[in-house]
Amino acid sequence: MFTGYGDINRVEASGASEKTSQQDRLGYFGVRASETMAQTDSGRMNKYKSKINRVGSQSGIDPALIAAIISRESRAGNVLHDGWGDHGNAWGLMQVDKYYLGLTHHRKEGDWDSEEHLRQATGILVHFIKRIQNKFPNWSKEQQLKGGIAAYNTGDGNVHSYENVDEKTTGKDYSNDVVARAKWYKRNEINIKNY
Repeated sequence: MFTGYGDINRVEASGASEKTSQQDRLGYFGVRASETMAQTDSGRMNKYKSKINRVGSQSGIDPALIAAIISRESRAGNVLHDGWGDHGNAWGLMQVDKYYLGLTHHRKEGDWDSEEHLRQATGILVHFIKRIQNKFPNWSKEQQLKGGIAAYNTGDGNVHSYENVDEKTTGKDYSNDVVARAKWYKRNEINIKNY
């Protein structure tokens, strides 16, 4: 069980915002919208399941969370152009930004859908979870995990409180949407046992 960084099933999540749910022209938002979008991406996600499981095992990150970030960031590759998204500023399934705070920061590792890319991006996620753990030592493991997910999108300098963890994230719902998608993948698609 992946509890070193917290249990994804114990993380509170309100799901996708109305703005995010508009990607799929859904007439609703919240957890239901997040679950619908995760399900929409599930067929494409199956191609990456073994890579996701290996990287999850190696990094101590729940594979369902990796799948959820892939779903949110690239719709399991569906919105990428030659592996690039965000107007050519981010690479791969998990959208590693080539610029971080305006500086050249990350170089692409591996092909856009490779295990190397997933390992790099998951390493970045772990980095931000640890930054949030240090910044907010009194938060529970699950709160730190959620804060780390928000920081993966917006940087740890933009996470100021748990109550407004998504205040600076894309759509103002990034961690809430990703967590809701992760719970869906954990129940339905990406659910591996203890190693």
